[in-house]
Amino acid sequence: MDKELSEMTLAELWELFPIFLVEYNEKWNIYYKELEAFLQKILKGISVDRISHIGSTAIKGIWAKDIVDVLIEISNDDDIEGAAQVLEQNSFLRMFSEEKRISLNRGYTKTGFADKVFHVHLRYSGDNDELFFRDYLNEHPQIAKEYETLKLALWKKYEHNRDAYTEGKTDFISKWTAEARKIYGDRYSVIKKKQKYL
Repeated sequence: MDKELSEMTLAELWELFPIFLVEYNEKWNIYYKELEAFLQKILKGISVDRISHIGSTAIKGIWAKDIVDVLIEISNDDDIEGAAQVLEQNSFLRMFSEEKRISLNRGYTKTGFADKVFHVHLRYSGDNDELFFRDYLNEHPQIAKEYETLKLALWKKYEHNRDAYTEGKTDFISKWTAEARKIYGDRYSVIKKKQKYL
């Protein structure tokens, strides 16, 4: 396809980038560490409180999209738009923007997925439900397997409809995130070691 990604319709994008799940692979942790090191390097001067591996690739043993999700939490007094622009200057593409949340990706090309694909979620500190969900599923393998079963069913139903696939997971994620927050309390509310990269 000769169109740039920005010129494609949603239907064309979903066709080019379908939902696809693969078995758990330790390479995802390696990819995350590589990206984390790169982010630390380029985010000099931004008050980064925490960088975390999130999403299904951060949950041991379950099938997942071959896409590594990364959460960057910046200090509440820093400029989220400025941080996003730094990422865009370093080959990330903006997917979604609102006042306090910006999502970017890397590894989407006009011919399909690259070998390494990342979603970066840029947020202010404390907007981190994904950490609770990740930890809960890693500590409760039976719940992780239920999540895997749900995802596998949704994949076959919504291979070319990312929104419907995501919506189908929402209730499950909300339920177990709420349970995790009850158990873990302020696990992530206090930054014990700030990651300010100067």
